[in-house]
Amino acid sequence: MNFTYPKSEKLKSKITIDLLFSKGKSVSKYPLRLVFVESDYGIPESREFGTEQKLKMGVSVSKKHFKKAVDRNYFKRVLRETYRLNKHILTDNLDKKYAFMFFYQTKERLTYDEINTKTIQLFEKFVQQLKNQE
Repeated sequence: MNFTYPKSEKLKSKITIDLLFSKGKSVSKYPLRLVFVESDYGIPESREFGTEQKLKMGVSVSKKHFKKAVDRNYFKRVLRETYRLNKHILTDNLDKKYAFMFFYQTKERLTYDEINTKTIQLFEKFVQQLKNQE
């Protein structure tokens, strides 16, 4: 199992991020939300995804809920870490390439363990939703 979050896996393309917000679907497990789009949905293959890359992930924490950058950065670090440790749930069940945006959507300051538990539930819910579509 590969517990890394390499630079090649980070979502940075403005085109892809715009596509996520316009055409993306989402799945939620309060207070987390995962917005996703398949890579064959108009994402330029050569620009965003490498040949072996299955997914791209970005994280976001609302400025509305956390005014101080220190607080936003803390929760972004926690989201990236929970993603890094649990991404095997996604990669083991994906056959297509996906772009994801991972949101923390509450004013509550949950602990790392609570966020980790919710992340696992969210990823399992996403996988279940994919299986139901097939």
